[in-house]
Amino acid sequence: MKLRDLYKKAIQIGIENDPRGKELILKELEKRKKDYETLSEKKKQFFDMESLENPYADSRILVGSGDEEIKTIIAGIDMEVGEVVLADALRQKGERVDLIISHHPEGGAYARLFAVMYMQADILGRFGVPINIAESLMESRIKEVERKLMPVNHTRAVDAARLLNIPFLCLHTPADNMVATYLQKIFDDKKPFTLDDVIEILLEIPEYREAEKNNAGPRILIGNKDRKAGKIFVDMTGGTEGSKDIFNSIALSGINTIVAMHLSEEHRKEAEKNHINVVIAGHIASDNLGLNLLLDRILEEEDIKILECSGFVRVKRQ
Repeated sequence: MKLRDLYKKAIQIGIENDPRGKELILKELEKRKKDYETLSEKKKQFFDMESLENPYADSRILVGSGDEEIKTIIAGIDMEVGEVVLADALRQKGERVDLIISHHPEGGAYARLFAVMYMQADILGRFGVPINIAESLMESRIKEVERKLMPVNHTRAVDAARLLNIPFLCLHTPADNMVATYLQKIFDDKKPFTLDDVIEILLEIPEYREAEKNNAGPRILIGNKDRKAGKIFVDMTGGTEGSKDIFNSIALSGINTIVAMHLSEEHRKEAEKNHINVVIAGHIASDNLGLNLLLDRILEEEDIKILECSGFVRVKRQ
């Protein structure tokens, strides 16, 4: 399988499983094309042409032409300089490594992480939060994340991969879309009665069972095991945590329980203030689930070897 084909397939699968719905994404891409056409020639030279077909700024081929033939992949949650050197060391020992796949973004994809956060407003809109409130609150949070990313030396791992001539790909939001859609469907179908039922459902999933064995399994952050779960919102995609001021609107929309990867202390306090139950499924376990679901689809007809590292454990569902 060529790198370009793998990348394009991953983006298409991410679009198909986007919680916002495919129609909205196609409208977004169409708007982007119109915006590009109105730019001056001077500004066009700096425009991200990938964004005309890929709505996820945090997922890109970081190193490679796209023509590389992929037979063996080393995949992990965070593939930084150490993991890139590890890939080269494996090559030196005779192990074939054709591609590094990182879940978390690196390079220019990391620098633009804030750009995918706009999707959070549309997801909240589908759950009953007024879109004007969701967009207004998200704007300030997106600016905050953008400012935090500005001083980061984000090209270190990409530079290492380039010098060692190892193709490098990051797939962030497409994988997060997979886990968000997968879990939301499970909870919608099974309708857990209590928060303890939510935990039990999560522990039926291999990635969360494995995390529990390593003392990093699902936990009730706000509430207790006997509280009623009510309407559940799976909050696991859209770059990083949204605005801490959104919880009042979430509560008024009728959402009773949030199932999330993680929650900062500031966000926890606001959720608690608004009496919202919160279950933390686990960050790395959820990333594992999303990446596994994505790889299942990408590689369904391919014979490609996966080397696991950096917190990633391959679980096949086919």
